[in-house]
Amino acid sequence: MKELMLGNKALARGLWEAGVKFVSSYPGTPSTEITEEAVKFDDIYCEWAPNEKVAMESAFGASLAGRRAFCGQKHVGLNVAADPLFTMSYTGVNAGLVVVVADDAGMHSSQNEQDSRHYAIAAKVPMLEPSDSAEALHFAKLAYEISETYDTPVIIKMCTRVAHSQSVVETGERVEVSKTYEKNIAKYVMMPGNAKKRHPIVEERTRKLIEYAERTPINRVEFFTDEIGIITSSTCYQYVKEVFGESASVLKLGMINPLPVELIKNFAARVKKLYVVEELDPIIETHVKTLGLPVEGSELLPRIDEFSQNMIAQAFGKSIPNSSVLIPNCPPRPPVMCAGCPHRGLFYSLKKRKCIVLGDIGCYTLGAVPPLSTIELTLCMGASIGATHGFNKMLGSQSESKTVAVIGDSTFMHSGMTGLANVAYNQSNSTVVILDNSITGMTGHQQNPSTGLNIKGDPAGKIDLESLCRAMGINRVRVVDPYNLAECDTAIKEELAAAEPSVIISRRPCALLKKVKHNPPLKVDTDKCIGCKSCMKIGCPAISMRNEELGIRNDENVEQNNSKFQIPNSKLQLKAVVDQTQCVGCNVCSQLCPKKAFVSTAKEA
Repeated sequence: MKELMLGNKALARGLWEAGVKFVSSYPGTPSTEITEEAVKFDDIYCEWAPNEKVAMESAFGASLAGRRAFCGQKHVGLNVAADPLFTMSYTGVNAGLVVVVADDAGMHSSQNEQDSRHYAIAAKVPMLEPSDSAEALHFAKLAYEISETYDTPVIIKMCTRVAHSQSVVETGERVEVSKTYEKNIAKYVMMPGNAKKRHPIVEERTRKLIEYAERTPINRVEFFTDEIGIITSSTCYQYVKEVFGESASVLKLGMINPLPVELIKNFAARVKKLYVVEELDPIIETHVKTLGLPVEGSELLPRIDEFSQNMIAQAFGKSIPNSSVLIPNCPPRPPVMCAGCPHRGLFYSLKKRKCIVLGDIGCYTLGAVPPLSTIELTLCMGASIGATHGFNKMLGSQSESKTVAVIGDSTFMHSGMTGLANVAYNQSNSTVVILDNSITGMTGHQQNPSTGLNIKGDPAGKIDLESLCRAMGINRVRVVDPYNLAECDTAIKEELAAAEPSVIISRRPCALLKKVKHNPPLKVDTDKCIGCKSCMKIGCPAISMRNEELGIRNDENVEQNNSKFQIPNSKLQLKAVVDQTQCVGCNVCSQLCPKKAFVSTAKEA
């Protein structure tokens, strides 16, 4: 049956058809939907792991048990899982083991733009790279065949455009596969004596995989002309086909590691001019140059950002049709914390105290943007606590009284606990704020070990954050409601003044959770509002400044309107307005208003 599918959904379908029994992942855009789609199949056990390293180790255990297994993450997640990956290359597998890494060229939702092909090369494991949804499904099934045939984990590299675009796929039936576990100390116990014997096996496997790369149909030549030959893969293949049509011959690579040798040489011999089109680092181009072949690519195209049809056309001197030209100067739409976001009040209190705030990865990273502009560092998952420890150790009392680490509940479970253990063990006088919004918010509301629910929403083991922090050696642990500004301010003041490490848990569920019941929205009593804009300091998207009578909004040029229409100054005053479709009645704004102009609409209802 044919069906239109997202790349991620198609890949999940491929897992099901391949007979996968076990899936363990950590959510990360653009990979998240693979696991969210896989959990819909009752034949597959799925889970969210605390982090990517644990997910990969768990998937390896399932493979060891003789069941096909899968682990998914985004590119920076593979950094976390790199430790087991490199050694799994030596041990090999029992049942097939496939790892998906989803790169984010263009950094739509990431803190860097790394190219995960380097991991496949460094770990010496095969990597497949689909260019559409149909290939995502097909490559998932093929990856398990390669994994079991060559005794290796296999990486499938997705990217934002393949993961989140749709194309037609043809679905098939599920094939059940299982193997028997057999004790094999020499293969699976990677102490030096055994590992030394496994390395030559890995090198021999690579040689065999290169032979496979020469003949596999997922590496194919589409020959149209001898004038131009282009070697490409992934979405770049789609762009090349759209730009060149049949005016260029193409070597389309579906297996990106190891790369073929003779296939590339033979293709190069058939064309007068050879190019490589690939996003980010010149992996293919470097390989072609090591074969002694003249090739161009990185001289024409950048090593940053994701490509497009227009970019490739322009690089090769081709005209761009008017229908393909994007509208210039589109108004920017910077991301902001949602109306009613529980992090907003806490960040306002930190700003009021003029704290140095070292942040982490999550929607709360938006605390760095105006008007809050509070977070001063975001590095990687869990880094806020470790960085605060080092910062305070070096600057001592001059920083301890004003420096705070902020980290989300999911990120704390992911990799913040070890940082807090370091604070407790090595005794820096550091204050840590855990922003507990009862969910993994940034990637679309996934559960985590502190929510008490599993990936299907069923009851699960729940970690008590207060008890955990105390068990790790933190004596001062307190919980605040971020909607209560006075409570937040007092807690921050007292914990920064304390002469020992402390943890503040800012607890309030994400405002977008379906289970959360909101208060009636607020409105503004315009007779009381003086237009002081105190309410605008929290950056709530539900609040704006307007003059409804004149149709003037926010900071439009009031003087220009006045000179043009001769409007009396008494009528020019802008007043606060609440968008009641967004307001959740959190009352944070009302705590800032000196005239108590914000009132509930409860009576109106």
